[in-house]
Amino acid sequence: MRYFISVLAWFLFVAIFAPPHCLIPAQEIARWQADLTQPQPYVLKRVSSADPTGGNADFRPIEPGNTLTILDADGPAVLTHRMYWDNESSPSVETPLGDFFGLGLGDYHVWESELLSAANDRALNSFFPMPFQKHARIALTNDGKGRVFSFYFNLDYRALSKPLPADTLYFHAQFRQAQPNLGWTNKWESNGDPFVEDKKNLDGEGNYVWMEAKGRGHFVGVTMSVLQNQDGWWGEGDDMFFIDGESRPSINGTGSEDYFLGAFDFGRSAFSHRLYGAPVKGEERAGSRSSVYRFHLDSPIPFTKSIRATIEHGHGNHRSDNYYSVAYWYQTEPHAPFPPLPPVEARIPKLQPVGGPGNAGAVR
Repeated sequence: MRYFISVLAWFLFVAIFAPPHCLIPAQEIARWQADLTQPQPYVLKRVSSADPTGGNADFRPIEPGNTLTILDADGPAVLTHRMYWDNESSPSVETPLGDFFGLGLGDYHVWESELLSAANDRALNSFFPMPFQKHARIALTNDGKGRVFSFYFNLDYRALSKPLPADTLYFHAQFRQAQPNLGWTNKWESNGDPFVEDKKNLDGEGNYVWMEAKGRGHFVGVTMSVLQNQDGWWGEGDDMFFIDGESRPSINGTGSEDYFLGAFDFGRSAFSHRLYGAPVKGEERAGSRSSVYRFHLDSPIPFTKSIRATIEHGHGNHRSDNYYSVAYWYQTEPHAPFPPLPPVEARIPKLQPVGGPGNAGAVR
């Protein structure tokens, strides 16, 4: 998949699912990672932007405001490479293209993980398994003012000979942002000010929300980007997961860098590993940019009724930086409607006049 970096921020993924009905559990379903010692119980198929004339124009243009459908296929099947889905009125995946691949600041950087990667030369890859029973559709909308001249794509999927199991969970991904987060004060001088440290937050009020869902499923990870509006370390905030209607989180972390499996402000250098990383690490000052990710393949976070995945913005939510994120999870259908996607102008990362260290703004 290739694209021009100048239009990265304008792309929007809309992936649509339909729930299965009266399914017979399959004895054979393609595993996410194939057992190379056994015959494979599927037929591998591909939809791509290949030139149908046999020439070398292996791309599709997208005019401003237009939508390109890059997959429209029947199931049962499992997508294990780039994106897909089925026939719901409400999308199961709705996110700007760059943000889905962890490029939440409109800047391109190379990184690699087990499930997503941004490779050299603007190549974006997704390896999330994405099952569908009846039909799948992926649509890409150009929200920008300029024409996309060349959009390249390959979508590989496994066409199955038997229905999916009745308890199959469906892939979901949701974009959210806070530009800015609303800190409860900007009269602080450092993160360690006593009146900041004394702030208590037991119920997650005011936390940045990665995602909320109703139904049964499990949370598998998040990519997040930060544009600092204020000086100092942005990541004093704790992760908090509220499972099945909890008023206090049963999963409560000790700091943002700890949740993303780093330590002590992520140290000096950026890093990118199989399940976690901080591929962009900014300086601790206003205007700095950071990108981080964490995938829970070791222990997905299950829920039976609902989940609310959140993180503080500073200790007790005292900071007012900008957060942009995509959360990834699997759940039963139907899913609860997503919040409206912000208009494209509001999705462009911009410094905000919030006051506080390194920022001139109104005092709160």
